[in-house]
Amino acid sequence: MSAQQTTDAATAAWQDAAARDLMSLGGRLALLTRGEGSHVWDADGTRYLDFLGGIAVNSLGHAHPVFVEAVSRQAATLAHVSNYFATPQQLELAARLKELAGTGERGRVFLANSGTEANETAIKLARLHAAKTGRQDAVIASLHGAFHGRSTGALALTPKAAYQDPFRPLLPGVTHIEPTLEALEELFAGGEQVAALVVEPIQGEAGVLPLPEGYLRRARELTTAHGALLILDEVQTGMGRTGHWFAFQAEGVAPDAITLAKGIAAGFPLGAVVTFGDASDLFYPGTHNSTFGGNPLASAVANAVIQEIQDRDLLANVTARGAQLRVAVEGMPLVAGTRGSGLLIGIALTAPVAAEVRATAHARGLIVNAPTDDAIRIAPAYTIGDAEVAEFTSTFAAALEEVASRHAAATTEGNPA
Repeated sequence: MSAQQTTDAATAAWQDAAARDLMSLGGRLALLTRGEGSHVWDADGTRYLDFLGGIAVNSLGHAHPVFVEAVSRQAATLAHVSNYFATPQQLELAARLKELAGTGERGRVFLANSGTEANETAIKLARLHAAKTGRQDAVIASLHGAFHGRSTGALALTPKAAYQDPFRPLLPGVTHIEPTLEALEELFAGGEQVAALVVEPIQGEAGVLPLPEGYLRRARELTTAHGALLILDEVQTGMGRTGHWFAFQAEGVAPDAITLAKGIAAGFPLGAVVTFGDASDLFYPGTHNSTFGGNPLASAVANAVIQEIQDRDLLANVTARGAQLRVAVEGMPLVAGTRGSGLLIGIALTAPVAAEVRATAHARGLIVNAPTDDAIRIAPAYTIGDAEVAEFTSTFAAALEEVASRHAAATTEGNPA
């Protein structure tokens, strides 16, 4: 049997196992078995450069010594207790998040398991605010192009028919507007009362689309004037991904709440809601909680990750490497431009071939993804250096060239003249 036949047999075996034992929720590209730094290996020993980072999760890359040590040390000490108790790790993390976000003394933190759960918490925060202000019928507004999660509440804030339609009816009292300043003005100029505006500073699933210039500042002015909460979904942009601890900090605004997850614990499941000012007083005993959220193991890992980012000044590396990567892809075949911030980068394409580019890059040993038909998203580890940038640049360029050549050949064959 040839090596290729052996590989094909191994691939078929795990694909059969996935089809037999896992719910059918999407294709799986490979059976990954280990990782180190910015690389992962599949069951056949093929090495990949991971420039998706678990979709902006693996902020320190794979098997980082700080991550491994924190998990090992805390697991050997105290992994989980119920929410009837507090732990030193939980208290330390809450204080750290308040400091990093600049909430001041009045800030508060709720620790959850995921970004979706953090956003569900934010929805309840908005409902409590509406009730406290005597506007129980006030709506929660989100933006077209948004992605806030897959649970039914978060899904109501995610206006994409393919996601929503199988699960209707959804949570009532939600409205959606275009991500423009004009639509923002119209929302608050109309007669409808608004309990909260929930927005992502950069819409990752829409192709890494930043909000218009001045949007967050105007949103802060309008929500304040109309007694609404400004809630920022920083699940993808938070914890240093953009070169700031939180994307809102680049805009000079203070929200009422932010939701976090993904990079907060570099791969260990954890989410959070951080509140500012009066929003910190809305929850009261019995209104919300989480069994696993903020347990000592998750909190210890998050504390270690934050400390490592600070100790190695990785936010500066995020900014520098992001700029380096955006320059590197300029002029490559099929590239129309780039957008995003730090190491959350959308590469706009000149044609709707993103899925083909992703697949071609994967075949060449590079992991990226295609959130839309005409955009590639990259979100590598904060620890990348010249070697990883060089490997990405050469592999991605080759993948683009291959796709461009295929399409050029197809066009020539179809139009011989």
